[in-house]
Amino acid sequence: MEVSGLPVELWQLILSYLRLPDLGRCSLVCKAWYELVLSLDKTRWRQLCLGCLEHRHPNWPNQPSVEPRSWREAFKQHYLASKTWTKNTQDLESSNCLSLFRRRKGRRQLCVGAAGEFSSLRAALAAASPYDCLVLLPGVHEEQGEVLLKVPVEVVGQGNLGDVALLASIDQHCPTARLCNMVFMPARFTSVLYKTTSGYVQFDNCNFESGQLQIHAPGTCQVKFCTFSQSSIHLRSMALCVLENCEFTGSENASVTVEGCPSSDRNWACKHLAVLAKSCTPSMQEPDPAGCPTAKQDGWGESLLGPVRTCEIVVGEERSSFLSAVGARALLGSAQEDTEFRENLQAAKEEECPALNSNSSDSDLHSDDEEDAQAVYKLPYQAHSLSHTLADVTHSRLQSNRLHALQRDLKLKSLQQELQQDKEAQSLANSLQGCIIRQCLFRDGKGGIFIYAQGQAKLEGSIFRDLTYAVRCIQNSKVIMLRNDIHHCKASGIFLRLSAGGLIADNNIHSNCEAGVDIRKGANPLVLCNKIHSGLRSGIVVVGNGKGIIRSNQIYGNKEAGIYILYNGNPAVSGNHIFQGLAAGIAVNENGRGQITGNIICENQWGGVDIRHGGDPVLRNNLISCGYSDGMVVGEHGKGLIEGNVIYGNKGCGVWMMSSSLPHLINNEISHNSIYGVAVFCRKDHAADYSHGQGRSESFQEEREGAGGENDSDSEEDYPAAQRPISVALVELNSINHNGAAGLHVKSSEALNIIANVIHANCDDGVAVLQSSQLTCIANNSISCNSREGVLVEAECQVELRGNGIYENSSHGIVSKGEGVIAENDIIGNHRCGLQLLQAADMKVTKNRIQSFRDYGIALFDEAKGLVQENLIFQGTSKKSILRPMSNAEDCIIQNNVLLTFKKRFDMECMLIDPPARPHIEGGAPESCTAADGQRVSSITTRVDGGCHNHGSIFCTIL
Repeated sequence: MEVSGLPVELWQLILSYLRLPDLGRCSLVCKAWYELVLSLDKTRWRQLCLGCLEHRHPNWPNQPSVEPRSWREAFKQHYLASKTWTKNTQDLESSNCLSLFRRRKGRRQLCVGAAGEFSSLRAALAAASPYDCLVLLPGVHEEQGEVLLKVPVEVVGQGNLGDVALLASIDQHCPTARLCNMVFMPARFTSVLYKTTSGYVQFDNCNFESGQLQIHAPGTCQVKFCTFSQSSIHLRSMALCVLENCEFTGSENASVTVEGCPSSDRNWACKHLAVLAKSCTPSMQEPDPAGCPTAKQDGWGESLLGPVRTCEIVVGEERSSFLSAVGARALLGSAQEDTEFRENLQAAKEEECPALNSNSSDSDLHSDDEEDAQAVYKLPYQAHSLSHTLADVTHSRLQSNRLHALQRDLKLKSLQQELQQDKEAQSLANSLQGCIIRQCLFRDGKGGIFIYAQGQAKLEGSIFRDLTYAVRCIQNSKVIMLRNDIHHCKASGIFLRLSAGGLIADNNIHSNCEAGVDIRKGANPLVLCNKIHSGLRSGIVVVGNGKGIIRSNQIYGNKEAGIYILYNGNPAVSGNHIFQGLAAGIAVNENGRGQITGNIICENQWGGVDIRHGGDPVLRNNLISCGYSDGMVVGEHGKGLIEGNVIYGNKGCGVWMMSSSLPHLINNEISHNSIYGVAVFCRKDHAADYSHGQGRSESFQEEREGAGGENDSDSEEDYPAAQRPISVALVELNSINHNGAAGLHVKSSEALNIIANVIHANCDDGVAVLQSSQLTCIANNSISCNSREGVLVEAECQVELRGNGIYENSSHGIVSKGEGVIAENDIIGNHRCGLQLLQAADMKVTKNRIQSFRDYGIALFDEAKGLVQENLIFQGTSKKSILRPMSNAEDCIIQNNVLLTFKKRFDMECMLIDPPARPHIEGGAPESCTAADGQRVSSITTRVDGGCHNHGSIFCTIL
């Protein structure tokens, strides 16, 4: 009959009364009938799927209210899976042609119960033939001894689930069996409900209470739509088994235990299970563009995270909205390779920009009326070795472009992108070996899954909640976790130790009492694209020689550090977004290490990165911004290579260092922080300085005791930072600009080297040395346009200033009350004295080029003493004496200085040519000289000629 003969709605009503075999026949009539049968998806196919006693809702137990994409497809998958036990064809493998003559199995149905043919299951099994169906009638069936299953049979409970209860211990000795629609309870003599060591067993829609299933290789199993109440499964050396849509509650130990390396002796069912597993694999979904989820509004999450806010960054007078702190929506990011990062970081520098001049917006130092007068005396200094960096920081548009380049570089990668680029991760994600656990619910018990002794397990789309722990993986075992939800565990959510590994990707891990992911004792997992948030402790802990690759994760709203590395932990941390933490973004403590590259770390309550007590990481190309405290903290005895980072817009200091620390701070952009750009202090840490005792209750004792003896033999080769000799803290080649107080604030009891930095337009002194009992070497820096002195040296401080360019600061160029050397600097265009020596200063001032517009080139007051010789001093607008010794000290020697008076603008343009304006950094890197403690530091060696120039228009006076 033609389909067009009746309305489609009437056909659908008629077909809704057909049974499954009749629907199949109708779909074979023609294409029109086939499409008509398909159109019954939400009516007849839904009825068939939900009405079958052998399985439950396709999304049970995690999302029973969510409909599947296709009821027909879900029903098909369940039907095919339920027939796996019948596919045992080992008896026909000797000859394929025998399949042509195979007879259809004549299956009998045997009823067991008071009203049935057999009174007990044991009696029915004795009479059963292969592949018979044993139907247990409603009631309680109890077997006094162990039941041996010697022939392949199907045992099905009649009625609804719960009508049939079986109290027995079954030992399977046949190649295949299926049990369905029953409640299993332990017999009086054992807690083992079912075990097999060789065959395949299939459980559908069963309940297991207070007992255990034991499946040993080469045996295997498939368990679907089952409930385990205070029950567990022990799997030993599984080549492949499948657990799907099961619920585990109230376990006293682990709900699922996976032991032993997957067996090479594979059961006949493994190939069929592999086909089913592949056909049911959900496709990799792109992350939700709506952004990071906030913590659930119940329990702990609400108090920890609260509403997600946004922040805006002001660059000069332009407002940049690229740093919205709404996690994935605004902080898009995973790191590119270092070379790509550097190329894009310099993209703004390639743009055409106006030449730097003293009237830039960063130094609004003088009125328009004075500009013409100063133009006559102005010395051009813009062509020094750091001028390209200075040009960038003085133009807000270029800074904004640079930050947008960072945004582009640090865009967060999806799991699909990670798998395309990382073949190892792709191989792990696609592997089908060991125990496959999908769409299961683990709740209200001690443990979820325990994997040990080289066991392997793959977990997909499951929920773990209100457990002591979700997953424990130890002893060279491997776990693959994809798209799981792990929350409200009483300890760590995922725990790996003793060389465990695997892939932890695209999971939602939140609201756990300890770490979300805990990596210890040589464990080395891949942790990719997870959301780890709202924890009562740290997001990820790497401790006790733990390793791992931690990449492209969103880590936010944790009560302690987002990532906490200690006791020789050495992970590779890259491309993560770590934000809105209630402590530090990343904490490296107790000899922790790590390669930390290309992360966005923002809006954390404590330091974006906190390094203390022997922590020695490598930090490269990170964006550390908008923190509520300091951008980076290097505390007592902290170390590390800190290179190429952007530390921006933090409410505290850009970098806070203790003088007992030994970091190498190189080539960073440190700007727009509310207090100091870089601050060095000598006070000791107090216990309250870090996170209410970060790790106060976490068990780190064994890692602490073994940290010295468990170092990997190849750790030095894998960690080049450990090989570099650092004896003095080094601040080198950084751009420190537009900070709310001094660019560099030093109050130190240890030696410090400040080399080849651009220190520009800070709201206080450029460099302030308030305490320095050992030598502070300040060499080859460009210090310009700061709101107060270029360099301030307080009494009793020891400093060496050599080869610096100190230009256009709002007050004096250098003010010193301490002792040391000021040699071969260009101190030009500052709006008060070029150099002022006060109180009991004792300085050797030689071979400098000095000019002040309004005040003295050099002024000595009080009891200042020392040697002032061979300096070249240019006249400014002031009619005062160019050099005014006002000190009363008898041992102040002033000799062989050159004073220059100019009559033509051309004369001024020639004054900073031979040698050119400082600082000088030849070949792109500073030359070296030996400073305190024998460390090699940067300095210049070009001498200033003290003789007169030959231009006739210059009047020279030699004192």
